[in-house]
Amino acid sequence: MSVESPADTDPPDVAVDRLARTCALAGAGGAAIAVVLILGLHVVATDVDPIRRTISEYGLGPYRSVFDVGVLALALGTLAVTVSAVRNGLVKALSVPTVLLVLFAIGMGTVVAFEKTNWAVGPSVGGYIHRYASLVAFMAMPAAAIAIGRRWKGDASWAGFAAWTRWLGVVAYLWFAWILGGFLLRPFTGRNWWQAIPLGLVERGLALTELLVVVVLAVWGVAAARQRVPAPLP
Repeated sequence: MSVESPADTDPPDVAVDRLARTCALAGAGGAAIAVVLILGLHVVATDVDPIRRTISEYGLGPYRSVFDVGVLALALGTLAVTVSAVRNGLVKALSVPTVLLVLFAIGMGTVVAFEKTNWAVGPSVGGYIHRYASLVAFMAMPAAAIAIGRRWKGDASWAGFAAWTRWLGVVAYLWFAWILGGFLLRPFTGRNWWQAIPLGLVERGLALTELLVVVVLAVWGVAAARQRVPAPLP
């Protein structure tokens, strides 16, 4: 009796790029860690209103390390799915989508490095860096998703993944449009934009949507890593 390894279970006409698959799975793992930790903060940090207060508020309290690990896990997961996408030929190593995904990861890392402004103390340079880094990140991810989705929307094999990726990017921008609307309506409402909308809810919707982009790219990466080998010529 022989014992087969997991590698032996793949059909003989299918070649697996193991690095691409490993990176895709690592990306999914990073997204999962981020979800578990950030959702956990919603349970234990009951003093933060999830409707009005932003996610970064958790980084100001005693749970900052948990917040930091969750955000960094998402950043590293994004880099992992980017490597997988490049290996699988879904994006070029030097392309607009790749740059945008890397910008998202850098933005998330900067959010960890510079904490949100604590308005009980007053504005700070680090707080402004935190704000604009998160803005860059939140704008970059949906742009990357839409670009990748449009690139593959007509492909017979990847049209489904492309549609999910593209529409998640669109939904992310719709969340952001809510924020923009609050800003543009300020002259008419007489209220600051962050008070005119449920900022915490909108940011959580935006963050969840962009996290789902990473998940879809991870699943896509696992599928794309299994490439069928052409049959030999007779």
